[in-house]
Amino acid sequence: MTLGYTYVVADIFHVGHLRYLLNCKSVCDILIVGVLTDEATMEKKPRPIIPFEERIQIVSALECVDVVVAQETYSPKDNVNSIEPGYLFESASHEDPHINTHGETLVMPYYPSQSTTKIKKKISDE
Repeated sequence: MTLGYTYVVADIFHVGHLRYLLNCKSVCDILIVGVLTDEATMEKKPRPIIPFEERIQIVSALECVDVVVAQETYSPKDNVNSIEPGYLFESASHEDPHINTHGETLVMPYYPSQSTTKIKKKISDE
């Protein structure tokens, strides 16, 4: 059984999130997804619009996700060290991917045609 770990903010969940998670699941048997808390997100991005508890529920409802955990820091290091996955999935949108000291790090495709930032901008422009 191969264990994979990835993480998302999942604010204003869209098809790019879904494609990313489906791709991650296609590589492992069990996909664990860390959902960043508001505080973790704000280490690098603005506060999410969707509350943390709702983002957890949305990601948990996905068939491709086996387990959802809170990620308390923007870096996945703490969760990776406690979970010890065979694969750490990183988005190609990350400039400096984290290294999985317990297995392999795989950089997965990013889908720039849809992003939470673009959705927020479009809403604010209208």
